[in-house]
Amino acid sequence: MPTALWIAHVMVTDAEAYGIYAKGAGPAIAAHGGVFLARGGRHVQLEGNDRARNVVARFPSLEAAVECYHSADYQAALAHAKGASVRDLVVVEEAE
Repeated sequence: MPTALWIAHVMVTDAEAYGIYAKGAGPAIAAHGGVFLARGGRHVQLEGNDRARNVVARFPSLEAAVECYHSADYQAALAHAKGASVRDLVVVEEAE
């Protein structure tokens, strides 16, 4: 089964609330086998909308990533990101 990448492009509008989200999201992602490959850091925007925060996590499968997103723990964390950020989130299955 191919692994999958969780890719988020984020503009944080309330750093305090978003920090609460991040503290809860990390353990929820790890509990579903997610491993962070990038969290913020330097980037170069070549096309599209630039968002200052870019996050990439690898999951054991597309299904595991989607299950994580819908989990009670992640949704509890996500409640703090809503209204504290503008986000795009996609999960992409990696090529075999």
